[in-house]
Amino acid sequence: MKKETHITTNSTHLIHEISDHFEILLHAQPYDISANGFYFRSFEEYQQKSSALRNDYGDLVEEFEIQFIDGDDLDCDLFKALDIHQGNFDAFFTACEGWDEDQKIKVIIAVGEAGYSFDLHKDDPDDFDIDLYEMDSLRDLAEQFIEEGLFGEIPENIRFYLDYDAIARDLGMDYNEITLAGRRYIYRCP
Repeated sequence: MKKETHITTNSTHLIHEISDHFEILLHAQPYDISANGFYFRSFEEYQQKSSALRNDYGDLVEEFEIQFIDGDDLDCDLFKALDIHQGNFDAFFTACEGWDEDQKIKVIIAVGEAGYSFDLHKDDPDDFDIDLYEMDSLRDLAEQFIEEGLFGEIPENIRFYLDYDAIARDLGMDYNEITLAGRRYIYRCP
């Protein structure tokens, strides 16, 4: 019993140690069913493991499906939106490290929701022109637009009579709602 506790403690320590140093964990699943896949946290680790991987017949395994296993929720959403595969996951690691949260969100929305194309090796996430608001609903956006004077100056005593729900429905013609990494956003891709 004491030995099992010791093993568990060491395993837990190792897991915490790994998660402190790395953020994203991917899995390379071979298309060759006679070979086993492997986990990796960097392009270099992938190269090392894939170059040594052989199937049951001794042949080198070359083609893999890349799967997102663990990491930040926003990085997971980015992985899905960009349809990461064996030919671009190296650039995905670079993007996750180098892009800020706003850049990731814009790419997720533009590519994953609005259908724009994006090449991780060539394109810049700042090229997307997206109006983005972090708020819970279109009604909240309608209220903000009234406060900011987007519909002109409206006297305070008349604001009580405005139909914010109707304004929100109208805004819904141009704006969409999305939840990313547990946060709600309203966006528009002009």
